[in-house]
Amino acid sequence: MMMGAVIVSASLLVLGFTREVVGAFVGGDGGDTTRRFTIVLAVVAIYAVDFAINAIMSCARSLIVDTLPIEKQHAGAAWGSRMNSIGHMIGYGAGSIDLVSLFGPRLGDTQFKQLTVIAAMAILGTTSVTCWAVTERVLKPHHDSHPLTKKLPDEGPLKVFHQIRSTLLTLPPRVQAICWAQFWSWIGWFPFLFYSTTWVSESWVRYDMPRSAKSSNADVLGEMGRIGSTSLMIYSAVSFAGAFFLPMMVRSPTEETFTPRPPRAMAKLLEKLDRMKPDLLTAWIIGDLMFASAMMMAPLAKSFVSATILMCVCGIPWAIAMWAPTAFLGIEVNKLSGAQDLPLTSTRRNSNSHSTSPSSSSSGELSGIYFGILNIYTTLPQFIGTFISTIVFAVMEPGKSPELHEATAAEGKEVGGTNAIAVCLFIGAMSMLVAAHMTRKLRRL
Repeated sequence: MMMGAVIVSASLLVLGFTREVVGAFVGGDGGDTTRRFTIVLAVVAIYAVDFAINAIMSCARSLIVDTLPIEKQHAGAAWGSRMNSIGHMIGYGAGSIDLVSLFGPRLGDTQFKQLTVIAAMAILGTTSVTCWAVTERVLKPHHDSHPLTKKLPDEGPLKVFHQIRSTLLTLPPRVQAICWAQFWSWIGWFPFLFYSTTWVSESWVRYDMPRSAKSSNADVLGEMGRIGSTSLMIYSAVSFAGAFFLPMMVRSPTEETFTPRPPRAMAKLLEKLDRMKPDLLTAWIIGDLMFASAMMMAPLAKSFVSATILMCVCGIPWAIAMWAPTAFLGIEVNKLSGAQDLPLTSTRRNSNSHSTSPSSSSSGELSGIYFGILNIYTTLPQFIGTFISTIVFAVMEPGKSPELHEATAAEGKEVGGTNAIAVCLFIGAMSMLVAAHMTRKLRRL
C-alpha cells in the first residue's frame, strides 16, 4: 500500500507540473518537441496513477477482510463506502474553491497544480495512518486448506500470471457471480463517472444557455465548468448521505446467524423494524435498477436541471456499489478460508459486556487473490466502455463535440440532435439491467 501511495503521489505531482518537469530536461522553448514530451509524460503519469491506485484499493479491501470476522464484514464494507464518500466530498469541495486565492502561489500557480499537491499529500497521509493503525497478522499458509493456496511450482516471473489464470478458471460459484455482477455494472458506471458532468454542462448549452451568451463574449466554457461542478457537489452529497444511512436501513447478509441481543424494553420494536429491512442483496439489485431507470431517461433530458436530477439520483446506487460487492466477497473469502459461523450470543456474558465472537477472520491467503480478481472484473469494463463510447462519438459527433468549442456558442450557432453522451449513458443502463440479473443469481447459489 505504501509503495502504491508513493507512486500515486509522485505521478500526481508529475501530472500537475508536467510542463516544468519537461522544461527542466528538454527546455521550455514551447516547440513541437517540448509539446510532444509534455503529452507523453502526462499520459504516462495518468496510467501510473490508474495502475497504482488499484493496488492501494485492492490491498485496503483485503485488509478489511483479513482483520474482521464474518459478522463484521458488512459493517467494514459499509465504513469503507463511507470513507470513500467523505473523500469525494473533500475532493470535489477542493475543486470548487479558488485554491490559488486561498493559498497563493506556494502550492502552484494554477488550480490544477494545487489540486494535485493536495491529492498527493492526502493519499500519502491516509495510507500512512492505515498502515500505522492496522496490526497485520503474520500469514502462516496452510497449503492443503484450499486449492488456490497450494504452492505453485517455481515458474519465475510467470508464476503470478499462472496463479491468476488458474484462479479465474476455478472460481467458486458465488464468487464468480459477484465478479460477473461487478463486471456488467461497471460497464454502466464507467461512462457515468467519465462523462456525467460534461453531459450536464452540454445540456445547459443545448437547452438553457441564454441567447445573450451565444452572441457575446461571455465565458461559456467557464460557466459550463461551474454548472458541472455544482451537479457533482450535489451528487457527492447524495452519495455521502446514502453511504452513511443506508447500512443502518439494510439487513446484513450474516444477520440471521449473528444476532446481537437488544435491550428487553426495545426488543419487540427493534425486531419488528428489523423484519421490515430489505437484505443487502435486495438493496444491491434495487440500486442497479435505480441506476438503469435513471440513465434510460438520459436521452430524454431536455434541460440541465433534469440532467442534474438524473445524475444525482445515481448517488444512492453508487453508495451501494461501493459497499455491497466488498461485503459479499469478504464473507465468501472468510467462509472459504475456514472461518466459523458461530453466533455472537453464545459468547455474551451479559448485556453490558463486549461481545467476543469465536468467529475467526480470513487467513489472508485468499483475500488478496480474490480481491485482485474482483479488480480485474472492475477494470476490464473500462476498456469495453471506452470502445463503446468511441463508436458512439464517431457516429453521432464526428470530430470534436461542438459543445466543447467556445467559438461555436459565441457565434450563436444552434446545437441540435441527440447528445452522444446521453446515448452512452443509455447503453450503460442496458448493461446495468444485466448486472441486476447477475446479482439476482446470488440468491439461488
